[in-house]
Amino acid sequence: MYKPALYGRSPLPYSVATPFSGEKCMVSARWLKVCMALCLSLLLFVTACSKAPSPYEQVQKDTTGWGAPKAVAKDAEKGSTFNQFFPSLKGFDVIPSQEKKGFAEYKVNKDGKTVAMLSINDTISLPTAAVKYQSATEQIAGYPTVEQGSTTTGILVNDRYQIKVMSRDPSFTREDRVDWLQKFDLRGIAKLEGTAANKALLPNNKPSIAPKLPPVLSPQPAG
Repeated sequence: MYKPALYGRSPLPYSVATPFSGEKCMVSARWLKVCMALCLSLLLFVTACSKAPSPYEQVQKDTTGWGAPKAVAKDAEKGSTFNQFFPSLKGFDVIPSQEKKGFAEYKVNKDGKTVAMLSINDTISLPTAAVKYQSATEQIAGYPTVEQGSTTTGILVNDRYQIKVMSRDPSFTREDRVDWLQKFDLRGIAKLEGTAANKALLPNNKPSIAPKLPPVLSPQPAG
């Protein structure tokens, strides 16, 4: 039986949709999603790295605190100079914790537990750290003292060297901090170079006063 040709429809095979064309679109869309996910992950990683502090900054913040300077002044004392001034007490282990230019810190351990931290730092790198002592109303061993938070007591020697005792256990009270501050070799620290404006006003050293001279009388001409 004769069947007439269907006009308007091309019998060529390339005009017929193949099952492979849909798979190509799906593969392309899948790769696009993978690339977008990788780009997003990379962006989040870079952002997190840019905000994270460097190990040095974190250590400095934890150990010195109160806005300690990132840069150390050229004339700051060596940290090793401070080691000889730290105290020791029977029943406690005083162990070096950190040392760098302008700063030294020790741990105070008792029964294998850290109960306090001791530190000496040269405020020449950050003079504003010594400013708070100008308004101090109390003294310890003749030096101005301030409370820094509820767990730290500090004194300033020679208007330059800040000595701090920090409690790390509730059993280590303010009275203990005051007691340990007085066990430092404060006289030895006072012999270190101070600020130029106050070197003559160290404890036990009175400023020199020029003696008063008698008035000089000038002869008056005869009237």
